[in-house]
Amino acid sequence: MADKKKKKLPPEAQKYQSFEQKREVKRPVLINCIKAFFVGGFICFIGQLISTFYMYFFDFTEQTVANPTVATLIFITMLLTGFGVYDRIGQFAGAGSAVPVTGFGNAVVSAAIEHRSEGFVLGVGGNMFKLAGSVIVFGVFSAFVIALIKTILIQWGGL
Repeated sequence: MADKKKKKLPPEAQKYQSFEQKREVKRPVLINCIKAFFVGGFICFIGQLISTFYMYFFDFTEQTVANPTVATLIFITMLLTGFGVYDRIGQFAGAGSAVPVTGFGNAVVSAAIEHRSEGFVLGVGGNMFKLAGSVIVFGVFSAFVIALIKTILIQWGGL
């Protein structure tokens, strides 16, 4: 805690803050970063394998393989979340499992599983799309802004 804020606290709260700082467990930041790096990299490696599989067996091109690859990764994540496996991966890897697109699939399905007792429409559907809806809206808005900027640049710069 900053010294200025600490001085504003009553003496008992200051004692408690110092007591808490002594007892706080130090997190192994370097090890956590290494775990996140390798697990996130492995997830991306699996995505590359899926892309290569689709290009080789289903005649996709490098431009058209992205959407089925992302959909497959999200589907696999949803299955693993449903069986409770992805939660253990998340416990181990932290941000390494949350940053790739698989983290999005896990968040959506976790919200659906958590609120299934409230019913399919209000529980599962409503809570599942609290996260997904905001991500979709942000994605559509961002795409609109980028397209607008590109259009303006093409009109002015002849790109």
